[in-house]
Amino acid sequence: MLEDSRINYIELPAEDLASTKAFYQEVFGWVFQDFGNDYCAFNDGRLDGGFYRSPLKSDSDKGAALVVLYADDLEATLARITSAGSEICKPIFSFPGGRRFHFLDPNGNELAVWSDH
Repeated sequence: MLEDSRINYIELPAEDLASTKAFYQEVFGWVFQDFGNDYCAFNDGRLDGGFYRSPLKSDSDKGAALVVLYADDLEATLARITSAGSEICKPIFSFPGGRRFHFLDPNGNELAVWSDH
């Protein structure tokens, strides 16, 4: 069931769809469905989205929206991300309400992970 006025779908650029799918499957358990050679949709267990083939990158310093994921165990998630070969671009820091870090996915897209503990 769709809920009126809620974020329903998000799309990010990805130059290498194969490495993108492998990374997000390994680190976060996302599932994918291909739609041709230049697009793949994902589901993270709650939200749907997709990656479109493009050399562009989502970077909050350049005005892009920042996708923020939640983790029960921030350090374990950080370890999975670095083990999968991705770069941490902002190490864990505290903010009112929790802690978070930012990382670059295999395409250079900046995302963040936060925890309330």
